[in-house]
Amino acid sequence: MKLRTIIESLGLLGGLTPTLLAGIATGLLAGTAHARVPGVNGPNFNLEAKPGFISAADGISLYNWGFGVAGSSMQYPAPTLIVNQGAAVSVTLTNQLPMRTSIVFPGQSSVTASCAVPAHCVASPIGQLTTEVVPGGTITYTFPATNAGTYTYHSGTQMDVQVELGLAGALIVRPATANQAYEAPETAFSPGREYLLLLSEMDPARHQSVHDQVAAITAPSADWRVNTAGWGAYAPRYWFINGRNSPDTLANADAPELPNQPYNALVQMHPGNSVLLRVINMGRDLHPFHHHGNNTWTVARDGRMLKSPGSVGPDLAQNDFTLRMIPGQTVDAIFRWSGAGLNWDMYGDTCNAALAVSATNCRSGKYDATGAQTAPPVAGFVPTQKPSDFYKRLPVRLPAELELTYGEMFSGSPYLGSPGARPVGAGLANTSRGYFHMMHSHNEKEIINDGVFPGGMMTMVLIQPPTVPISE
Repeated sequence: MKLRTIIESLGLLGGLTPTLLAGIATGLLAGTAHARVPGVNGPNFNLEAKPGFISAADGISLYNWGFGVAGSSMQYPAPTLIVNQGAAVSVTLTNQLPMRTSIVFPGQSSVTASCAVPAHCVASPIGQLTTEVVPGGTITYTFPATNAGTYTYHSGTQMDVQVELGLAGALIVRPATANQAYEAPETAFSPGREYLLLLSEMDPARHQSVHDQVAAITAPSADWRVNTAGWGAYAPRYWFINGRNSPDTLANADAPELPNQPYNALVQMHPGNSVLLRVINMGRDLHPFHHHGNNTWTVARDGRMLKSPGSVGPDLAQNDFTLRMIPGQTVDAIFRWSGAGLNWDMYGDTCNAALAVSATNCRSGKYDATGAQTAPPVAGFVPTQKPSDFYKRLPVRLPAELELTYGEMFSGSPYLGSPGARPVGAGLANTSRGYFHMMHSHNEKEIINDGVFPGGMMTMVLIQPPTVPISE
């Protein structure tokens, strides 16, 4: 897929490819993207480590190693493993790589490893971090999922090589209470509104080096390891969210043109929703992750609530507009958007007090001069704005049609759910007429694809009109 642009509505020139545009227009914006974190439900998992290729958004293919569900191809990032708190988790790994590999589970205790064929298990030469499995062998790791939260799992073997090549993924442990990140009401989110955003980067020269070394193997050996002596300084050129560069982050989940990169990264919500963002930095660099539209409340890091001793809820939650995201860190953050406090009616509604409440008149209800409600809103419509903002027009002059920069996500109107004038062919990807806010790395070099802006570690949050369904 040749990158030309990401979104013209941001004032960037170019045009979206037909495949990507079709995915955005018919899939994501129609509400068919995953709204609950997609993954594999446990507690028993069968994975394979194997080589393969992934695609970057500028058309390049990168040699990769990855975990995949047994019988399927590898994927990047690794399949998200989802279990319930208290479950006895079992992860069986078959190694189809040319060197030993393994898995570590940061944040989990009492992890044990065993092999039905003892010769398949090898004590790690780097200490007691993990037990490795030889090429062609199978190993099983078990542990109790003691604490709810967002975690990682990744290779514990020659990690500067194997994690870089893609042997890493997310582990989600859910508490007993549905639609909460932890057993605390402050961590609640709207049903079905949770998203995983796994951040990573790649140095393509290192991937090519491993590809060439594997191709040159003439006598396979269980002791073979990648030679990193000539690698030099780490120089990533591609940055990913859920294994994709922008604009592929917005394409459909399970897009056929990205067979080894099934997870997309478009966050969707309705006004008033509480969204849980499960953010993971699986890279080696700091990735300051910035979300437009509103702040978040960070309620947990590394699978532990931010709370003082004796507290039940996250009384130490932090108000953030940019998540720092140090290497290896996981963050659980609550994001809300209501439209309250804009000082104008985000729906563009008007109210003629002489007429009855309807979908086209006084939709949010009627109010007297003191702000007291004199007539209820339209049945089924729940306003999320402040009453003082009802029926106020946008407090600036709208530019004339020829003064605007039109893009694929422009609906023709500044109001949520309302159409407006636009040229033929403009706004094709915003048929639901929602609001888009960027989510991206605040390190500017990370929003490129091999030096070309825009791209990389960038995605969107889409505020959908209340009448537009969002799939869970």
